[in-house]
Parts: sequence; C-alpha cells; structure tokens
Amino acid sequence: MRDRPLSRRTVLAGMTAVGSTVALAAAQAAAAESGDDPSWKITRGRIQQSVVHWCFKPMSVADLARHAAALGMKSVELVPPADWPTLKQHGLTCAIASSHGFVRGWNDPANWDFCTEKITAAIEAAAEFGCPTVITFSGMRGSLPAGAEGDQIGKRNFVEGIKRVLPLAEKKRVTLALEMLNSRVDVEMKGHPGYQCDSIEWAAEVCDRVGSDRLKILFDIYHVQIMQGDVIVRLKKFKDYIAHIHTAGNPGRNELDDTQEIHYPGIMRAIADIGYTGFVGQEFIPTWKDPVAALRHAARQCDV
Repeated sequence: MRDRPLSRRTVLAGMTAVGSTVALAAAQAAAAESGDDPSWKITRGRIQQSVVHWCFKPMSVADLARHAAALGMKSVELVPPADWPTLKQHGLTCAIASSHGFVRGWNDPANWDFCTEKITAAIEAAAEFGCPTVITFSGMRGSLPAGAEGDQIGKRNFVEGIKRVLPLAEKKRVTLALEMLNSRVDVEMKGHPGYQCDSIEWAAEVCDRVGSDRLKILFDIYHVQIMQGDVIVRLKKFKDYIAHIHTAGNPGRNELDDTQEIHYPGIMRAIADIGYTGFVGQEFIPTWKDPVAALRHAARQCDV
C-alpha cells in the first residue's frame, strides 16, 4: 500500500493526543504525590527494602540515608566504602557493593586483571563491614562473534575469569551477584546496548557452570520486563539463583506509579511467597517534584 501524505488535521490530532497523554501522566503523578502521607513508614516488612543512591543524586548519601531510615528501610546500596560509616550512623547497611562496572567484564580475558583487582577490594571491604553481596557483570559483547557462538565464548571466559576471585568470596562468605541488564533501550543510561548478559537464562547457565553458592544473580525487574517479560514466572523458576533484586518503572525507569506497566504489589507478593529473604533495592529515577515522596510511594507499593 502506498503511503498517503499526512493532512494538517491528522498531524494536529496526533499532537493533541500526545499532549493529552503527557498531561494525563503529569496529572496522575501530581495526584499520587499530593496524596502522600509524610508520616508513613514500612510496617509489614515481608520485603527487606533498600535504595540505590545514584538515582537520587544530587541528594547526598547522608540525606538519603536519613530518609531511608525514617521510612523503615534497611540499606542504601552501591555507595563506596567511604560512605558506609554514614549508613551505620543511621542504623543501615549497604546491601550490595559496587565493583568493576558493566562495560569491562569477565567475558573478555583482557579485563580479568582489572576485574580481579576491583572485586577483590570490594569483597575485602564488604566482609569487614558486613555487606552481604558484591555486584559483578558480564561486560559488553565487543569483538565477540554475534549470536550463539559469541554467547558460548563469553560464558566460557566469564566462568574462567571469575574463578580468580571465587575462593576469596567463599572464604569471606560474600556473594557475587551477576546482573542481567537490558540491551535494547539506550536513553540516559536506562539501557546498555551491547551488554552480553541480557537474559536470566544466560546468567543462570553461567552460575550452573561455576557451581558455587557464592555466585548468583541480581534480578533487576525493570531489565527483565524489557527483555523478556513474565517477571513472576522467572522469579519462581530462578528463585534459587537470586541474590539481590532491583526495581524501576517501565517505560522510563521512573516511579513505581500508575503511569507504568509493571504491577509491583503483585510482584512483591510473589517475591515473598517464593521465600526470598534478601534485599529489594529501589533503583528508579524520580521525576516527582519531591523525590522523597516518590521513594515513600515506591516503598509503600512494595510493603505487601
């Protein structure tokens, strides 16, 4: 069928529809924010909640820790060891520690020395402080062949590389959590095009090959929804592999409100029902005028 030129009326109608959608989303967010109860805090506690600091910058670690503690959260995560004493002052821990970043990972032997240095330091610091988990990544596909061949090479390299640090993790009783990231979206660091571990199955196969309880998966609900969907099905299927969980609304990686497609109360009930006792980290980027109200709303959605 031949494309027909768009009429002025059609274009204006489309612009009006887009404007209405944006206005509706803004109105919904404002309504949710205006209904906020500043005195609310976590009461049920079936889900151990944490919050990721980078999403709330430029808020300081100290300020975020204060707000998190007031909400009844137990952690501010992915902050450097220098900030951990601040967390402790507020009765918080760091649920998961940073390490080598997602670009240079174990799937490329050229990165092994770099990853070994970063993760060794993170394990030592985590063990001393009482942080249970250290994040790790596959790395980017880079020059690996496309498709199944590249996947197998990347998996072999990952398994051989991470064996450099697993004995220390086992000795210190610190779990390494391999994060699955989406490789589709590329907007303001909300996606990671070229990232190799972009399915839960990829991560689970690596864990099986390694065969250590000290290598598990960081199950990021936002990334799983983008790449695969069936979040609750995968939570149940891979429950024994999960060391840590992250949240965010999709699309946009923003609040866990009714402008996005993931039903977090249902997912959190499923997480509790599978017997998961680890941390769930709020890793959304707030757009509300009051980011603390946004965090409180997210915590409420997850306190099932």
